[in-house]
Amino acid sequence: MTATPVTATRTAVEVVFRAERDVASWEARHARGEVPGRWPYGLDLLERTGAAVTTASLPEPTRADRVRALLRSAVPHRSRSDVGIAWDENLARRMLVLSPHARMFAGTIWLTDALEIDPSSERVRGALDVLRRMDGVFVNSRAQVEPLEAALGRSGPPVSFFTFGVDHEFFSAQPPAPAPLVVSVGGDRDRDPTTLFAALSRVHEARPDVEIVVQNSSDVPAPPGVTKVPRLSHTELRDLYARASVVAIATRPNLHMSGLTVSLESMATARPVVLTATPGHEDYHRDGETALLVEPQEPTELADRVLGLLDDPDAAVALGQRARKAVEDRFTSAHLVDGMARAVGLV
Repeated sequence: MTATPVTATRTAVEVVFRAERDVASWEARHARGEVPGRWPYGLDLLERTGAAVTTASLPEPTRADRVRALLRSAVPHRSRSDVGIAWDENLARRMLVLSPHARMFAGTIWLTDALEIDPSSERVRGALDVLRRMDGVFVNSRAQVEPLEAALGRSGPPVSFFTFGVDHEFFSAQPPAPAPLVVSVGGDRDRDPTTLFAALSRVHEARPDVEIVVQNSSDVPAPPGVTKVPRLSHTELRDLYARASVVAIATRPNLHMSGLTVSLESMATARPVVLTATPGHEDYHRDGETALLVEPQEPTELADRVLGLLDDPDAAVALGQRARKAVEDRFTSAHLVDGMARAVGLV
């Protein structure tokens, strides 16, 4: 008698994205070499676990959506997939309302800093309510773990930390810059354009021969000698890193490590990075070895460390090469996905 073959059941995983970020369009752009990762953050690599991985693009829930979700939660329902994964707390809310799953996991980015500002705010209370319904929560900054665990409470889901990563092939190592150029990129809520521009003004005064380019949409005016651009495509950003001698990042104190993506993309390009030392940086940057760290809101220190690298190109190149090696060893998209797979129980 011939035995009937047994087919292993593959875990179904749905990764949710904002409807505003069309994943199909992203895939097409990736095929043309315009963006890093086949999916944002390289999350398509979750397929390496053997799971059947799909995506869903979720819009902002309407009031009617929220009412239906409340009714649905009162009666048993059949989930659309075994596992649902949301990158951040805002996406977790969309997933909970529009695409619930048997098991759900969500990242957290901004909540821990909002907790410090006003733990009783409606925004914070709403986010915590959503996260308490998850089976697990993950962060990319170790400094977020303890405050998030305390806020979620003893009955809350476990909080996992794993390191962030970037597409080190899209942001490939580049030869030394042909001309001195200082670059700064990013304008999220925890960037510090006042400190950055004060530092870059000092750099320009000391080295007027150095080009300085800042991608930033803040209202803070750029000082003389600094070119400010509002936005860049991924390929334009990659080309700017390739021309850079030094990348400078100034942030206010925060727990989620504002500027992390830019620092790792720059390091992957073999560029030396000078950045603000905020809680959690120890897992990514080693002062003097893979980056140069400065205290928050210290423009003189930031300027001095940038000038030190400009004045010693050999040291700058060596720092960039060590930074590239660190990314290859620990901070690629594959490392990120491996950490996520462990956090959500796929391995």
